[in-house]
Amino acid sequence: MAANVEKNIKAVKRSKDEKKVLRKQMKGSHTLLRHEGITTTSQPTKSLVIANGGLGNGVSREELSSVLKDLGAVETLMMPPHKPYAFVIYSSQDSALEAFAQLNGQKLQCGEASVTLYLSFVDSVKCEDQLSASLPEGLLVVEDFLSQEEESLLLAAVDWSSSDCDLTVQKALKHRKVKHYGYEFRYDNNNVDKDKPLAVGIPEVCSSILDRCMTHGHINVLPDQLTVNQYEPGQGIPPHVDTHSAFEDTILSFSLGAKTVMEFRHPDGRMVNVLLPARSLLVMTGESRYLWTHGITPRKFDTVPIGDPQASAQSQGDLGNLTLSKRGVRTSLTFRKIRREPCCCAFPAACDSQKAQSTSPPSPPSLPRCHADAARLEEEYVHRVYDAIASHFSSTRHSPWPRVCHFLASLPAGSVLADVGCGNGKYLGVNPEVVAMGSDRSSTLVHICAERGFQAFVSDALRVPLRTASCDACISIAVIHHFSTPERRVDAVTELVRLLKPGGRALIYVWAFEQEFNKQKSKYLKGEEDGKTQTEGHDSEKYKDNSKTTDGKLSVHKNRTTFNSSDLLVPWHLRDCKQGSKAGKEEIKEKILGNASDMDGKSSSGTRRSSELEGGPSPVFHRYYHVFQQGELENLCAQVPGVQVQSSYHDQGNWCVILEKGKTVVV
Repeated sequence: MAANVEKNIKAVKRSKDEKKVLRKQMKGSHTLLRHEGITTTSQPTKSLVIANGGLGNGVSREELSSVLKDLGAVETLMMPPHKPYAFVIYSSQDSALEAFAQLNGQKLQCGEASVTLYLSFVDSVKCEDQLSASLPEGLLVVEDFLSQEEESLLLAAVDWSSSDCDLTVQKALKHRKVKHYGYEFRYDNNNVDKDKPLAVGIPEVCSSILDRCMTHGHINVLPDQLTVNQYEPGQGIPPHVDTHSAFEDTILSFSLGAKTVMEFRHPDGRMVNVLLPARSLLVMTGESRYLWTHGITPRKFDTVPIGDPQASAQSQGDLGNLTLSKRGVRTSLTFRKIRREPCCCAFPAACDSQKAQSTSPPSPPSLPRCHADAARLEEEYVHRVYDAIASHFSSTRHSPWPRVCHFLASLPAGSVLADVGCGNGKYLGVNPEVVAMGSDRSSTLVHICAERGFQAFVSDALRVPLRTASCDACISIAVIHHFSTPERRVDAVTELVRLLKPGGRALIYVWAFEQEFNKQKSKYLKGEEDGKTQTEGHDSEKYKDNSKTTDGKLSVHKNRTTFNSSDLLVPWHLRDCKQGSKAGKEEIKEKILGNASDMDGKSSSGTRRSSELEGGPSPVFHRYYHVFQQGELENLCAQVPGVQVQSSYHDQGNWCVILEKGKTVVV
């Protein structure tokens, strides 16, 4: 097979640089195929795998199908979501041979970009369709609720050129434009001033469609607040829950001008992608309104099904029916009813009305007592925090650690490396001779990786969507200390071992309780002596002084000092916020708070009150850590079957191990 492809390439005169690029592309393509567990064959068949021809590379079904059908009758074209490859089955072997000969090494134009296709024969195509995910309880999508005429009237009624903020409040946030009618939703406190209605209420043009919502039973009282958002392609909105105390139960949202995919996420980690077609109505009540976060990931293309739009609202299971949809300019009209009494919903843990409001600084959150507690704690004090501080965090993470680089440099050329919890990808380019892929829970950090030219995807470290025994090496640098129970930390190591091939190695770094080791202070402690405490800021005033864990509460650590407990919250001062634009501040406020309350009823993401963004101190976030004591990491790894600790050491305030997977044990 390799000889045929090489012959195909040599048939075209190319410069040395072009040949070098092609060799690297071919090497990466075949390694990817091997990593995905797709067995190729040198014997011609009717089936081909097309490397670089997947939805994950920005190739749409229409673009790929067009060139494939020119070479013969296509029976099936399967495009797994977010993957860099596709499968095609031709009606005849001769057609497959023609495609193999004509398309190998050829460029496919995809909009303004292009990809180089590489084809290999496969004996059979085996793709497991994804299981159908049901919609969140209380969520309803009504397609074509609006006519085209109604859509045009509504769009024309929103005057974005108006600058009269006394009538309607209009803001240009970092990632979208916003306009409020009836009442202003304030992003500084994630609420509305119920005693200060705006001079202009909901436009009269909306009356007929709201009456129709009443008739159809979607609402039982007319709304009095409207928020209009306009999204350009590539823009989005952070995950959030609309504030309980601000609005009544039912929320209506109309999509105008273009469709998009909205992501709904449950506190336990479940996620459902919901397609919102143009002119559709989204109704959120009950659990979907009060408990699930909803947001739109900033991107220019969505993965959607062809034909039946509602299918993507519940699953992306039919791989023969997925394509890319280019986003257009979308305007959303979200109607809500101002709440006049405290919320008494069935979700008190997520309800700001039902949490005791104390005038004294709140105490930190409690240590988790079960899996659900742990998931909520990590969502609030790890995942949301890193999404909010991603840009600042990335700017402080530019120098790879030498001993990690040494491990990466020791890997043979062609090795497949998974960096689980890759952050901004600073280790993905250390060894250019390996095929490196990164994953991170933060979509913002993954976007930074993509901007730097690295392959990375969004994933939880406990459930990495890579094939078992597919990696020669894995690294987990400063990740496992963010898991809040021993069981979840063991699961994180187990997942790394699952990814390794027999004989593969994993390097793990976690923060050490012992910041002074062998009479040497770590750089973290030395920062205090060198006057570098600004790197991660000081304690936030949000929490009471709580240097030790008491009554099951987490301690709040003072930066650049020795640790007093193993489970704690570590402050992060978000820098340069005061110097940013007003629109940037508004967006940060929203991302920090997410219109939600955390598990203890405080503002989400472990941050102090966002009003400090208005000319006050920079906001302070709190990240959860479990700092490891000497020997604890080795004992943790010993609980995972099929792996041995090859070596362990202390490196600048971190405990580190190198694991090797047994050659006969499969995890």
